[in-house]
Amino acid sequence: MTSTLITARRLVTADATIEHPRITIHADGTIASIESGEPTGDETTLTAAFFDIHVHGASGHDAMEGTSKALTHIGEFLATKGVANYLATTVTAPIDPTLRALEGIANAIDASSLDPSTPAARPVGIHLEGPFISHAKRGVHPPADIQRPSIPLFEKMQQAARGHIRLLTIAPETPGALDLIKYATKSGTHVSLGHSDATAIQTHAAIVAGAQSATHTFNAMRRLDHREPGLAGVVLDDLNLYAELICDGIHVAPEFVRLWLRAKGEDRAILVTDGISATGMPDGNYMLGELEVTVSEGRCLLTANLATGIETLAGSVLTMDSAVANLQRFTGASLATAVRLASRNPSRMLGLDHLTEIAVGMPANFNVFSADNTLMQTFLQGRQVSAFHC
Repeated sequence: MTSTLITARRLVTADATIEHPRITIHADGTIASIESGEPTGDETTLTAAFFDIHVHGASGHDAMEGTSKALTHIGEFLATKGVANYLATTVTAPIDPTLRALEGIANAIDASSLDPSTPAARPVGIHLEGPFISHAKRGVHPPADIQRPSIPLFEKMQQAARGHIRLLTIAPETPGALDLIKYATKSGTHVSLGHSDATAIQTHAAIVAGAQSATHTFNAMRRLDHREPGLAGVVLDDLNLYAELICDGIHVAPEFVRLWLRAKGEDRAILVTDGISATGMPDGNYMLGELEVTVSEGRCLLTANLATGIETLAGSVLTMDSAVANLQRFTGASLATAVRLASRNPSRMLGLDHLTEIAVGMPANFNVFSADNTLMQTFLQGRQVSAFHC
């Protein structure tokens, strides 16, 4: 059986740094050994590949298409940006199309688990963003399709998804939300709070009910107020709550990125992209679920609102390698910290630590960074990822 040897200046794992690593990879793409060798003059850094838990699409395709072609294109593109695993993220839509999309995504998840050797990012679950959100903070989610939190409806969706809904975004102030949070948590789905006008008291009640995280912190939330901190204030204050952030410099100003990182620390902050089908594509009009989005100079705006002069952000075209670079630039964080926010933290929040673990017997999913912390290469299952072609 042949093997591959990868060396670097340093290896960043979930909780440590190994100098001058020598990593042997079996022909089946798993790690055979990790040793510390002698200096070679190599200045690269090896890290775990990324895990994006909030991404709607890429390369002209949307997860709501629910087809093998769409999920394959998305995964192949994400891999070129350092992503090994992701949660295919939905958007609020009519119930029947949503159920069809969930079933199609589940098919893609099951197929990817049967063929782990494909050098593409794998969908390992579904992030259900909507329909159980607030009308007041819906963002681009269509109001006609927003639903009151309902255990029977959630169960219907989970059945269509064959149990693959791993993360649920919900507005905790809506009637029935606390009951659904308790139910989802007990049944194994993790709950994130977002698209919400919740007060601090309502947010604390949701955390007691089982909520573990916050969806794209600051965006689609009640504004921070020193007398009523709301969801965003509780997110910053609660030491146990994980918190996503879209680090593109458009959704959140650098000052608030720094505030978020200081508050959440290296263990609870999570980088996400909220990427849509336009990611990796030229400016133009694209779809987010059943919504048309106009993309120009990195800004994704709901097309229907532009005619009235209203600019409503509709996801992003951010990629995870850029999010990691932006975090370092905005905050002065180290590459090791930034990478952990994009790999270790999301996997730990979901109880999927093994997806980003670097250890003997685990898949050889690595990112290689240059001396100036630029992503150079990605290895998935020990195979180098090639350039993406639409």
